[in-house]
Amino acid sequence: MEGDFIKINEWLQPLSWFYGAGVGFRNFLFEVGILKSRAFQTPVISVGNITVGGTGKTPHVEYLVRLLQDRMRVAVLSRGYKRKSRGFMIADEDTPMKLIGDEPYQMKQKFPHITVAVDKKRTRGINLLESTGRAPDVVLLDDAFQHRYVKPGISILLVDYHRLVIYDKLLPAGRLREPLKAKDRADVVIVTKCPKELKPMDYRVITKAMNLYPYQHLFFTTLDYEPLRPVFSKAPKAPNTLSQQNVLLLTGIASPQQLLEDMKSQVKSITPLTFADHHDFSPKDIQRLNETFTAMTAPKCIVTTEKDAARLTQVDGLSDEVIRNLYALPVRISFMLNQEEVFNNLITGYVIKNSRTHIVAQQKDDNKPKDEKAEADDKPKKIVFR
Repeated sequence: MEGDFIKINEWLQPLSWFYGAGVGFRNFLFEVGILKSRAFQTPVISVGNITVGGTGKTPHVEYLVRLLQDRMRVAVLSRGYKRKSRGFMIADEDTPMKLIGDEPYQMKQKFPHITVAVDKKRTRGINLLESTGRAPDVVLLDDAFQHRYVKPGISILLVDYHRLVIYDKLLPAGRLREPLKAKDRADVVIVTKCPKELKPMDYRVITKAMNLYPYQHLFFTTLDYEPLRPVFSKAPKAPNTLSQQNVLLLTGIASPQQLLEDMKSQVKSITPLTFADHHDFSPKDIQRLNETFTAMTAPKCIVTTEKDAARLTQVDGLSDEVIRNLYALPVRISFMLNQEEVFNNLITGYVIKNSRTHIVAQQKDDNKPKDEKAEADDKPKKIVFR
């Protein structure tokens, strides 16, 4: 099987060269200014990757939301993958998932007080966000590393530990959307989904292999799991421990490997039921889910991701047994090597420095008479962090 896979990759390699030439030419047009990248007055942070498949974008965007939401107005702008609508749309708490996509829907349900918007054209989306009555203090662009028409203040590139870009190939022979040198555009590179037992030597090997420039910051994150929550109100409180449970792990995400590995040691047995990323569950899929769970031995439950849970609440045909035993597993990221404070200061420092209030205050200060400005500069300064 492995030999057949290698042969397929060899056959696809010429197509990867053509694909790389096309992507390289597009990037060249941006580099020489024929295609324009636009900067905005509002601080913009882009989170994305250069691979097909999940690198943990949503948990990392959620981390940024939690970091910033208490001190400023935060907007998340996504293209709204697979949504059944077009153009620009701002979500409210009652907006159906099908109109904005599963990830923006999940974001709005978890953080109802932030602005969640979708628009395939990100420049238009930011323009419209800035023109609203409550313009955001910062815009978080979800999955926008390739959207070069926007020039973010900070560009965050996510790299899956289980498929490092340095060992990957361009589509269709591999999973790279762009040539490896595209990573040079990132201000921050985060290696995601790292096993918690990484050794110091592992960090050094990856750091050297990534071969980043001095201006780039490298971080490592891992996944932390929060207590299970029922997807439907009919489900009882989730079990305190899964050690005696036979678990059906239902995933429709791009890269479930780390989740599967982490779950194996926590449960009595595990039955994976895996679908493609953003999968639309068909009646046949629901029937398969019902039948698979019925055949399992008690005690048993179903564990799924928050993104999949959002889609499952929109489908028909789930059996009562499935509804009563379906739980979502919330995920958060945490920084390794005690890097959290460094990352937080990098993000908040950029946003505060480039916020409208800071810029206006700086302009007023610049317009002060020299003697008054010098006197103000001599006064002791107190910095207050909220």
